[in-house]
Amino acid sequence: MANGEQAMIAVQGVSKTYTLGSVHVEALRDITLAIATGEMVCIMGRSGSGKSTLLRQLGLIDRPTVGTIEIDGQEVSGLPERRRSALRLAKLGYVFQEYALLPELTAEENVYLPAMMRGGASRQRRAKAHELLERVGLGERARHRPKELSGGEQQRVAIARSLVNDPVVLYADEPTANLDTVSGRTVMEALSQLNRELGVTVLYVTHDPAESLYASRRISLADGVLVDDTGPA
Repeated sequence: MANGEQAMIAVQGVSKTYTLGSVHVEALRDITLAIATGEMVCIMGRSGSGKSTLLRQLGLIDRPTVGTIEIDGQEVSGLPERRRSALRLAKLGYVFQEYALLPELTAEENVYLPAMMRGGASRQRRAKAHELLERVGLGERARHRPKELSGGEQQRVAIARSLVNDPVVLYADEPTANLDTVSGRTVMEALSQLNRELGVTVLYVTHDPAESLYASRRISLADGVLVDDTGPA
């Protein structure tokens, strides 16, 4: 990141400790990093390394025990839950292992569902949803329901849905974990293309070294500690 450039995400001294009865588990320990606007960042590590925990902190799904997080210039770790929820809806997009599509809705309806929560004209919502489905190669499948789509297609619908409110950051937690190799590659190529064309900052978690090749930067965790940060390619 260039000197003087404001980070899209700035993390300072973040730790996360979970208490399970009398046992304290340090999932993250003193993480400090900065991510620039438009970067595509891969977070890697073995199972239990803290990679998904870090994504949950950065995505405002969980709160750090210690430390601060800024997103787009705003300190967010200390915000009340109502404001965090509003920020998640307005500025952040999410893609998870499970596609979380509503089975009774078409692909297009699943995509524009988050936009309905923000209001606005129905015609505009539908047009935006269809445009995003076109971007992920599913324009002709807009009227199909999830059961009529393959796993890879469902995940691309989920990616389109994550972008319908024009987020500044897109988080993806092992988005290809439930897919075969070909479908997984298609999903990763879609994320990479959207990063390039829309300029949205993308952070994704994976355990597959091949998927790290799509990133402009790779961050590695071990036992909750940041052990490697290759920086922009």
